[in-house]
Amino acid sequence: MIKKIIFQLIIFSFLSIKKVFAAESGGMPQLNPEFWISQIFWLALTFGVLYLFLSKLILPKISANLESRKSQISDNIGAADKQREESETKLKEYEEIIFKSKNEAKSIYNQAREKALKDIKAKSEVLDKQINEEIKKAEDEINQLRKVAPTKINKIAIETASELTQKLIGAEVNNSSISAIVDDLSKRSGDKYYDN
Repeated sequence: MIKKIIFQLIIFSFLSIKKVFAAESGGMPQLNPEFWISQIFWLALTFGVLYLFLSKLILPKISANLESRKSQISDNIGAADKQREESETKLKEYEEIIFKSKNEAKSIYNQAREKALKDIKAKSEVLDKQINEEIKKAEDEINQLRKVAPTKINKIAIETASELTQKLIGAEVNNSSISAIVDDLSKRSGDKYYDN
């Protein structure tokens, strides 16, 4: 079709130029109607070859390259959207894990605190009970010593008085009389110490 148009254009140009400018000669060859047909032929041939070269070789490569880039860009956009969605889901999972971890840590802390308070209370009760038992034992021992102490003191006092009198006088003294004197003295002065 292009060939047909070019051929008709050349013929039309040739016929019209020949009739109109047959008498023209000299000057610039581009303006000389005698050379117009050849100029139009070479112009049409050059632009025809250029058009074929561009339409068959260059433009398909450019078009394929543009399509390739367009598909690559759309693929990249799709991959970016997918990665964004995945990162959002991962972020939500991460936040949920942190929230659960905080709750578990609080729960573990509260349980450990309650257990420690219970252990402290139980040990405190055991210690209080042991301390009370020790105090009671000590009080019982003190009461027994209070009951027994006057008798032992009297006995020691009788033995000491007997030995002293024996050394002073040189003769043995009856323990029953020394015992009566010590008992009498302990009743007068000793009662005030033992009653406290």
